[in-house]
Amino acid sequence: MLFIAEIGLNHNGNLDLCDELIRQAKWAGADIAKFQLGWRDKPDEINHIDRKRLEHLIETCNYYDIEFMTSIFHEEALDLTRGLELKRYKIASRTLIDNPQLVKDILDLNKQTFISLGMWESKELPFPEYNNVDYLWCKSMYPTTPWDLKNMPKDFTKLKIDGFSDHSIGIEIPLTAIARGATIIEKHFTLDKSDTTIRDHSLSLTPDEYRLMVQLGRNIAKNNLIGV
Repeated sequence: MLFIAEIGLNHNGNLDLCDELIRQAKWAGADIAKFQLGWRDKPDEINHIDRKRLEHLIETCNYYDIEFMTSIFHEEALDLTRGLELKRYKIASRTLIDNPQLVKDILDLNKQTFISLGMWESKELPFPEYNNVDYLWCKSMYPTTPWDLKNMPKDFTKLKIDGFSDHSIGIEIPLTAIARGATIIEKHFTLDKSDTTIRDHSLSLTPDEYRLMVQLGRNIAKNNLIGV
């Protein structure tokens, strides 16, 4: 199992808050602390991360022994990461649809790349010619209600989909995905769900909630009978 704590923009533009979110994500059992590069990233916007700030985030993740990962939203964001030897990348479903050439550029780096399928409508998976892709089933709705998830795969393994990028409230849906064979869970992470700075806080998990999800999820994965 691999658990991704999607910090995203939940730092509210506060670099000190980033450090605490990373620390708490590690405590909660996440394997990866994930940020976003290229989304609302102009100098006067909430998610402005320049090279110096990026290096700080990576250094903080290294200190707390949690992997740093980021979504890439445009070419300049990809350029910002060059030379930093990141282990993996994430492609948001919006980028998959709007900029397939950028996706190819990232895949050509031959790093493990997670691709979210939230806006992908074809029955065929994108970029089948690459072997460094892990697909994440997703609904691009914020928040996603349980009844919006009726077509979640009954068996992720049969569809060759590796995991689930979740925007629902609570931990029930990602745990259901694990019981159905998902081995990667991406879930938004916050220190305060009542924060109204951006909408993502309300559909995120607090450290205590995330830790419970990880503990239960790993136990479910150990006893998974999908395919038996």
